[in-house]
Amino acid sequence: MQERGGLAREKRGKTQKKNPAEISRFFASFAGYLLRVIPKLDAALLIVGHGSTVNPDSSAPSLAHAATIRRRGLFAEVACVFWKEEPALRDWPLLFPDPTIHDIFVVPNFISEGYFTQTIIPRELELTGDLTERDFPAGQRWHYCPPVGNHPAMTELLLQRAREVAPGVPERETSLLIVGHGTGLNDNSAVAAKQQVAAIAALDRYAAVLSTYMEEPPHIADWAKLTDTPNVVVVPFFISDGLHSYQDIPVLLGLEPEPTAAASQQAVFRQNPRHLHGRALYYASAIGTEPRFADIILEQTAALALA
Repeated sequence: MQERGGLAREKRGKTQKKNPAEISRFFASFAGYLLRVIPKLDAALLIVGHGSTVNPDSSAPSLAHAATIRRRGLFAEVACVFWKEEPALRDWPLLFPDPTIHDIFVVPNFISEGYFTQTIIPRELELTGDLTERDFPAGQRWHYCPPVGNHPAMTELLLQRAREVAPGVPERETSLLIVGHGTGLNDNSAVAAKQQVAAIAALDRYAAVLSTYMEEPPHIADWAKLTDTPNVVVVPFFISDGLHSYQDIPVLLGLEPEPTAAASQQAVFRQNPRHLHGRALYYASAIGTEPRFADIILEQTAALALA
């Protein structure tokens, strides 16, 4: 798994130099072609999310994207499993009992290629690599796709989210902060955020573009020290508006004195801008709530076929 991840990162480093919108359109077109030739009655899609035992909003984007794809009728079945809620990863033997389903495409709805995609998911689903052939259920081939956060369209979506949350704010007078989780379990968890920051900085639109993290430096809590522009836009590089983006990060930013209610019960994003430390601070919702993620999930199945 490590070797595959390294090769994938090397390839992504090269493609980031190209226009992400052009790459996204190419993948969308080719993904549509590939999905049309996949026998609908032979294939299923499994979206893997993190989930949460305490916040109902954590799984909402994965379930919404699954419903969107299901309505398109591209697969015989579309299902979701989660690490922290039901249906659980460990329940995979019960998911696709239909003997006519031979190919399962597993797409991690995770923002980076790190600890969960390289360790937890392969272990819990008993995957041996990009392709796992099962004796049970008989004749099934499980294809392990890249996580959604690796897709080149992420750059375009992050810029779009920043513009939406701070419309009309001069970019040359603005610092853009992309917030990741960061973890000591696997250094690769920060790679995706750093790649996006490098791609956006190369466009030379914002006065500064920085990657910041909750659990490793540079810490998002130090945002006022890390920036010197009158405007600061913060975009959480997360899949859902769960505990991190709706409760933890607002406290670290100084927007809230303590963790607040779940995403569906409060309005931290509807109060932009906030004026702190003499700056105008704009806080966006998690990038994974973007409806276009349904297309990216489909395109990741095509990316595996192209590899």
